[in-house]
Amino acid sequence: MRYADTLLAEGETVVLRARQHWLALLIEARVGVALLALGAVLLVAAAAAPLQGDAVRNLVSIAALGALLVGFLVLAWNAWQWWSQDYLITNRRILKVEGILNKRSSDSSLEKINDAVLHQNIWGRIFGYGDLDILTAAEGAIDRYRMLHQAPGFKREMLNQKHALETEFSYRLPPSPPLRADSSDHRGRDSEDARPGDDNAYRHVVTPVSGYGGDPARRGAPDDRSWAAPAGSASRATSPPSVDGPRSSNADPVAITQTLARLADLRDRGAISAEEYDAKKNDLLARL
Repeated sequence: MRYADTLLAEGETVVLRARQHWLALLIEARVGVALLALGAVLLVAAAAAPLQGDAVRNLVSIAALGALLVGFLVLAWNAWQWWSQDYLITNRRILKVEGILNKRSSDSSLEKINDAVLHQNIWGRIFGYGDLDILTAAEGAIDRYRMLHQAPGFKREMLNQKHALETEFSYRLPPSPPLRADSSDHRGRDSEDARPGDDNAYRHVVTPVSGYGGDPARRGAPDDRSWAAPAGSASRATSPPSVDGPRSSNADPVAITQTLARLADLRDRGAISAEEYDAKKNDLLARL
């Protein structure tokens, strides 16, 4: 198992794995490549060119072998670094891991990616690499991927996974809770069975009958919307006034303001149209 695989969270899967193009390895290991080339030239010269004496030939041969050995070590070290790279696209984020013994990892969450800028010169288009700059909403606004192998495909897959993650989040959003009046409000309440999407949800706000005051013990209404009469008077059932009823002289501005807020919330959720909202708002404002 590679080191990058140990950094994956539960439920996170790798969609695409990449690293830098092999030309990036040659550029990083250019000193080693040059030493290998020099050693090869010296070996050919020591074997083919007429040199004065065995001492000179031996000296050139030793220099060639030394250049070859150092060049091979430099090339091997850079190749190990190149092979240890892991540029991953998962179903949640982009993960970059570099280093041989000392590992360095950085990641960008897909939902926080704002843009991805791809740069490809003529050689990059021929050999299939590019520079990708990923812009996020974090403080380190840019994450750079230099000479990335198959950069256009990497960017395309990243955008596909970002879209899939956003779609999954939209399906996972919980349903909106029922509209309820604040517990400290003693002048009105919403029906407990009101649900978002019900066009009549805003009709369940009630206003206390005159003479009840703000006593919480007297404002609870049974399921049939009948209210008990005040103590000392004949018992009777009175239907609470509705916001759609005739204009009332005891309309409470606080209750109407709360109702307007809930109507605006229903409009924003798409439960009612803008025309219905304007009509109800004008009707409520006329009661003040």
